[in-house]
Amino acid sequence: MAEDRKSLSGLTEQEAQEFGTLYTQGVAFVAVIAIVAHALVWAWRPWLQ
Repeated sequence: MAEDRKSLSGLTEQEAQEFGTLYTQGVAFVAVIAIVAHALVWAWRPWLQ
């Protein structure tokens, strides 16, 4: 019965864990893309000299 309890968000504990994992992976993916993009722009035109 404890597993069926919902939080204020309406998610069970397991669903919240899965969402947190996917959210973290998504943020990491976007961060990697941003880092690669910055490295490519730096190689093209360095802004600090």
